Amino acid sequence: MAREQFNLTGKIAVVAGASRGIGQEVAKILGEYGAHVVCLSRGADGCAETVAAIEALGGTAEMRACHIGRVEQIDEFYKYMDERHGRVDILINNAAANPYYGHILDTDVASFDKTVEVNLRGYFFMAIGAGRRMRAQGGGAIVNVASANALSPGDKQGVYSMTKAGIHNMSKALARECGQFGIRVNTLVPGLTRTKFAMALHDDEEFMAKQMPHTPLARGADPSEMAGAVLYLVSDAASYTTGSSIVIDGGYLA
Repeated sequence: MAREQFNLTGKIAVVAGASRGIGQEVAKILGEYGAHVVCLSRGADGCAETVAAIEALGGTAEMRACHIGRVEQIDEFYKYMDERHGRVDILINNAAANPYYGHILDTDVASFDKTVEVNLRGYFFMAIGAGRRMRAQGGGAIVNVASANALSPGDKQGVYSMTKAGIHNMSKALARECGQFGIRVNTLVPGLTRTKFAMALHDDEEFMAKQMPHTPLARGADPSEMAGAVLYLVSDAASYTTGSSIVIDGGYLA
């Protein structure tokens, strides 16, 4: 009975940023538990490895190109979903941008704009597109992937931290207004995770020397350590969970 609560058979799941890292691991576990996973990345073939891994586990998946920093591409993607699947049961907003790593006073406009257009505008319109379809079909689940930087800004990551704080609040706003439609919206708050996206941090010896003494588990996370929490949030096991944040940071924020 307990495992049945996590059964996603028949569900259509969309994972943005599924080509590697946390998104790839989340896509794999959703496919393993029965969802058909639509894997998004900026490039058409970016998620080939993820799709192959899901199929090797006995699941089904497909890949689509969608740059969530481009609202017109989001619109085109949801038109495709309407025509191909007719529904969206699960959305994982995981694609992110962090083009600038340095002192906040040296932030340039182009880096600011790129970070905001993906991490805030992109997340918002991906969620709105899914939410409208979930409202029409009677419910669904959205998980927005933020960061521990949403709650405590990271050094040399000013704009990125600001956008992740916005995602944290966005989830609460969506949860508050969309609960009446059976739509649950929650936030995953990862700590330092060993992904290609975060390599600038792992390669910064000064940063790591400061970070590890304040992390009780004294290590960065593996992306796979985020997947179980997302599975919970989109499953029937979390049927009364919305507007919440699950922090997985090795104890850093504690």
